[in-house]
Amino acid sequence: MSSIAVIDYGMGNLRSVTKALEHVAGDTRVVLTHDAGEIRQATHVVFPGQGAARECMAEIHRLGLGSVISEVARSKPFLGICMGLQVLMDHSDENDGTDCLGLIPGQVQRFAAPVESDGDARLKVPQMGWNQVHQTRAHPLWQGIEQDCRFYCVHSYFVVPEADDVVAGRTRYGIDYAAVLASGSLFAVQFHPEKSQRAGLTLLANFVRWDGKP
Repeated sequence: MSSIAVIDYGMGNLRSVTKALEHVAGDTRVVLTHDAGEIRQATHVVFPGQGAARECMAEIHRLGLGSVISEVARSKPFLGICMGLQVLMDHSDENDGTDCLGLIPGQVQRFAAPVESDGDARLKVPQMGWNQVHQTRAHPLWQGIEQDCRFYCVHSYFVVPEADDVVAGRTRYGIDYAAVLASGSLFAVQFHPEKSQRAGLTLLANFVRWDGKP
């Protein structure tokens, strides 16, 4: 039987993510866990997160989850959300610099404050609210989601991958930044699908059905 492990490292909107997955999962079991065995046994893994990079990495290391996350992200359908995207990178500028998991080469940088907009107004940091995501390449998780659909964002930092070919979606907030990365069985988003109503639930439903192939 298929199962989804939502990684519980004490940070993030875990209840909302779990409830949203349960809503679209059908007969697929959803379990919130920090047990390495349960995470490895699951057919799909979701890595959510909110908060600061240093505290997130500290909890990941305290629970001994670093190697587990690296393993499952390369071997089965894996969805990173918000901080669960950022800590996949090599390094974050947050907290005067924090080393991350290094699964995707690149950095995490902070928006300039205030962000210069395309018009007269200046944009606030953090970015908080709905914004368009432009799909830059086809992917099974985009099925049924219109181009430039809006998703809900809450973040002060954004990822800068070394390679453009891992970018599957971009958003504009004063600057164009990578909002979605995809590589092999890994798909990670800066926005919050669990807070993004129909489009977010569609993405999560696509993930539940996904076999991990690009």
